[in-house]
Order: sequence, then structure tokens, then C-alpha cells
Amino acid sequence: MGKRLFDIAASALGLLLLAPLLLLVALWIRLDSPGPALFRQTRVGRFGVPFTIHKFRTMRVEPGAAITVGADPRITRSGQLLRRTKLDELPQLWDVLRGAMSLVGPRPELPRYVELYPADLRDRVLAVRPGITDPASLAFSHEAELLAAAADPEREYREVVLPAKLRLSADYAANASLQADLRLILATLARVLSG
Repeated sequence: MGKRLFDIAASALGLLLLAPLLLLVALWIRLDSPGPALFRQTRVGRFGVPFTIHKFRTMRVEPGAAITVGADPRITRSGQLLRRTKLDELPQLWDVLRGAMSLVGPRPELPRYVELYPADLRDRVLAVRPGITDPASLAFSHEAELLAAAADPEREYREVVLPAKLRLSADYAANASLQADLRLILATLARVLSG
């Protein structure tokens, strides 16, 4: 209960204080390339229930791979900065406020990747709300570059990155606490501010 109250208070305050920045970023995206300011995608949430995640759009509106690898040519000029600074994640504060996500929790995956979860880990990871950040997000903050170095990025993600992230997420879910969340939020902010 304390975690949810903290999520509501922090996300509402964040949206209120960041409203001018959010509007400026949205305008910049619209001016930079054709398409909507927001990117919406179906992800798997708590107890396996699908939900729509919101991010600032960082790529041109065109078909492509589900994973982003290195200097993906679809990334827009504004998208490069938004990804580097993690500002593209800010609309997820709305997802936290509405209860689909938490500030801290396992990053929500696409349904096709959740199908690969082993049953025991799946139940543990999906028992908590997905989050904007978690230990796996910090450990794999340069995931796109890691995948770019692989001969087969999709296979590397499925067989190496995803299992490692899943183990970290399961450990978080088993030991989640408000105190641990605060440490992860501070570590995430430090990582973002340090570039």
C-alpha cells in the first residue's frame, strides 16, 4: 500500500512540475519529424494483463525490428537526445499514476518475449507492477550498443540479454521494498545525470 501511495504522489508531482518540459518536448518531436509526439505499444503488465505503455516517439513512423540496435537509422534527431537523456520515458509517469506501472519494477516486455519466460520466473516477475526503472534497467543501460555488437541481435536478446534481465527482475520482485525502490530511483537519476 505504501508503495502505491508513493507512486501516486511522486508521479502526480512529477507530471505537474514537468508539464512545461513535456509540452516543449512534444512540440519538438512534432516539428522534427512527421507523426505523433507519443509512442504507444502493448506491453505485458501485472498478472500478465496487457496494457498500453506511453513514451515520447524517438523514431520515424515506419515498420522495423522490435528491438533497437546501436545507431538505428530510424532514430530521429530529437530521438537521439531523448534516448540519451532518458527523457523519452517521462510519459510513463502517466502510466504510473493510472496504476498500470510503478516507478520501480521489472521493465514491461512485449507479449512475444513474455512467452519465452520460464513458468517459475514468469509468475514472480508478473506478480508486481512493471516499472520505469529496476536493477535490470541499470545493468543493461547500454543494451542497444550491446546488441549492435552481436552477429544476430534478435538471437542475442532472446538467448543472453532477456534471461539475464529476467533473473535480475525476479530477484527484485522477491525482495521489493519502498527503501529498495528509493535506492534504485536515486541510482537511476545519478546514471541519467552522469550521462
